[in-house]
Amino acid sequence: MGEETVVEKTWRGILAAAYTEPRLRALYPFPSHGALSFHRNTQFPWSNDLPYIVGDAQSCIVYAPLRVGGMLGESLTPREAAALVVVHLPDDCGPAFEGPWPRPDHPVG
Repeated sequence: MGEETVVEKTWRGILAAAYTEPRLRALYPFPSHGALSFHRNTQFPWSNDLPYIVGDAQSCIVYAPLRVGGMLGESLTPREAAALVVVHLPDDCGPAFEGPWPRPDHPVG
């Protein structure tokens, strides 16, 4: 087997680190545009109210949810980034539900 590529290292590092966190494992992972975001639901439109990770297998940045903006941490390992996302999850952030956001029986407001 050949040497692991940068792409493979990035996927293995960031996704594996996120998967080790039980609270993140319960959310819907959405890799896109060099970022790994997490959502409370499984179909568009997405919740977009949780922190997300940008980076590679060596160094990651964690950003606050899109509506809030700002950086929560930088120069983090994938494992540190995943742990920082967990620290900033809302208390009511449970397992992802199937369907679009907002959940019909729990309107956002």
